[in-house]
Amino acid sequence: MSSAKTTAKHTSPVKVALASFIGTSIEYYDFFIYGTAAALVFPQLFFPQATPLGGTLLAFATLGVGFLARPLGGILFGHFGDRVGRKRMLVMSLVGMGLATLGMGLLPTYAQIGVMAPILLTVLRLFQGVMVGGEWGGAVLMAVEHAPMGKKGFFGSFPQTGAPVGVALATVSFLAISNLPDEQFLSWGWRLPFMASALLVVVGLIIRLSIAESPAFAAARSKQSLVKVPLVEAFKRHPKEIFLIAGTYLSQGVIAYIAMSYLVNYGSNIVGLERDQTLFGVLVGAGVAAVLTPLFGAVSDTWGRKTVYFLGALLILLTVVPGFMLINSGTVPGFVAGVVIMYGISTAPASGTTGSLFSMVFSREVRYTGASVGYTISQIAGPAFAPMIATSLYAAFGTSDAVVVYLLVVAAISVVSVSLLPGGWGKAEARHNQEVTDRESDGEWSNAPKPASEPAPTQL
Repeated sequence: MSSAKTTAKHTSPVKVALASFIGTSIEYYDFFIYGTAAALVFPQLFFPQATPLGGTLLAFATLGVGFLARPLGGILFGHFGDRVGRKRMLVMSLVGMGLATLGMGLLPTYAQIGVMAPILLTVLRLFQGVMVGGEWGGAVLMAVEHAPMGKKGFFGSFPQTGAPVGVALATVSFLAISNLPDEQFLSWGWRLPFMASALLVVVGLIIRLSIAESPAFAAARSKQSLVKVPLVEAFKRHPKEIFLIAGTYLSQGVIAYIAMSYLVNYGSNIVGLERDQTLFGVLVGAGVAAVLTPLFGAVSDTWGRKTVYFLGALLILLTVVPGFMLINSGTVPGFVAGVVIMYGISTAPASGTTGSLFSMVFSREVRYTGASVGYTISQIAGPAFAPMIATSLYAAFGTSDAVVVYLLVVAAISVVSVSLLPGGWGKAEARHNQEVTDRESDGEWSNAPKPASEPAPTQL
C-alpha cells in the first residue's frame, strides 16, 4: 500500500466533508456577492451612461460572463485534479477566487477611470469563473471519495450545502449595510462584503491544507492507472453522461440565480418592496435550503441518488407557478414564502444528491474532469444569463408570466434529463450504488473494461 493511500485513509471523513463545506461556502460567497451587487449597485457605478434597464442588463451580462469561463476552469482543474491530485487544485482555486474578489472590492468605478472600470470588472469576473469552475468538482470528490460506504450521498451533500450557505453569507453581508444612506452605500459600503472575503479565504486555506489527498486518487496513482488526457478520455467513455448531467442540473442552477440575483431586483423595482426586505427573503430561502440539503443527501443513500434527484427536479417544476403568485402578492410574507418554496424547499432534494450523483457517474480516473465539465456546461446554458433573460422577458412582455414560462421550460428539461441518466430507481438503485462503491474500495476500478457479466461503473 502506498504512503499516499495510507495517509488519505487516516483523514476523518467528517473532517474532509466539513473542510469541503467551509471552502465551498467561502468560494460561493465570493461568487454570489457579485450577483447581489449586480442587482443593487453595479448598474449605477459601472454602467451609469446606460438607462436604468440597460444598466441592469449590462450588470447581469457581466454576471453571466463569469459562467462562460467556468468550463475552462473545469477543464484545467479537472485535468490536473485527475493527474496530480484533488487537494492541490482546491487550494489553488480558493486562493485565486479570493484574490479576484478582493480586486473587485478595490476596483475604481466608472466615475473615476471611465470605461476601464467595467472592462476590469469583467476581467475579474472571468477570473472568478475559472476558479469556481475548478472548485466544485474537487470539493465534491474529496467529500465523496473519503466518505464511508453507504454514506456517499450524505457526505457528498456537504460541498453542495456550501452553495446556499454562500448565498446566505452574501445576503447577510449586504443586509448589514443595506440601511446605510444611498450615498455611503454606493461610495464605500458595497465594497465591504468584497473586502471581507480576504479573511474568509485565509480561514478556508488553513482548513484545506490540513486534509489529506483523496484515497480514490491515491489508489489510482499507486496502480499507475492515471490517464494522460482526462478530457479526451472522459468524452470517450462518458459522452452521454456529461450532457445528461448538464441538462439535469439546469433547473437547479437557474432557480438559484433567479432567487439570489433577479428576485432581489424584481422585488425592489417591480413588486415595490424595500431593498432589505427582498434580501431578507433570499436569506430565509437560502437558510431553508442549507438545512434541507444534507437531509436529502442522507435520504439518497437509502432511496437512491437518481430517484431523489428526480423528485427534486419534479418539485422545482411544480413550485414555479405558486412561487411567483406569492412573490407577486406585494407583501413581505408573500415574497418570503415564494422564495422559500421555489428555492429553499424545491431545490433541496436535487442539491442534496448533486455531489454524489454527478461524481459517481464517472470512473475515478476521469471523475474530476467529467463531473466538472458536465456541471459547467450546465452553468453556461442555464444560470449564466438567467437573470438577464428574466429581466429581458419582463421588459418585453410586461408580465412575470413570461418569466414563469421560461422557468417551466428549464425545469422540464431537467426532469427529462435526470430520468435518462443510467441506472434504476428506488432501493434497487441504492443497492447497486453500494455494490459499485464496494468494488471501487477494493481497487477493482481501472482502465480495463468490466466483464460483460458485471454492470459498468456508470450504471448508477
